[in-house]
Amino acid sequence: MPRRLYWVYMMTNKRHTVLYIGVTNSIERRSGEHKTHFDPKSFTARYNAEKLVWYEVHSSVTAAIKREKQIKKWNRPWKERLINAMNPEWKDLAEGGLVG
Repeated sequence: MPRRLYWVYMMTNKRHTVLYIGVTNSIERRSGEHKTHFDPKSFTARYNAEKLVWYEVHSSVTAAIKREKQIKKWNRPWKERLINAMNPEWKDLAEGGLVG
């Protein structure tokens, strides 16, 4: 049986004024849902947070949720440091197969 993976991730808008943090078991599917405004009333749809700028992979859903909750409590500069360490140009990691 293949091992399941879970992603903690951050989405932002074009001007990088909004950060959304989430957890998923399929980063490709989930980032696609954010881009297409799958749920038009969601935070990411309302604020056009369609750009995947950071992610972290975990082997347990418990660890991923714990990390998501931890990062959500952080101030903006700490979150930006995480993004800058992985993706200094804040490129959309969901485009061109950069996720994985």
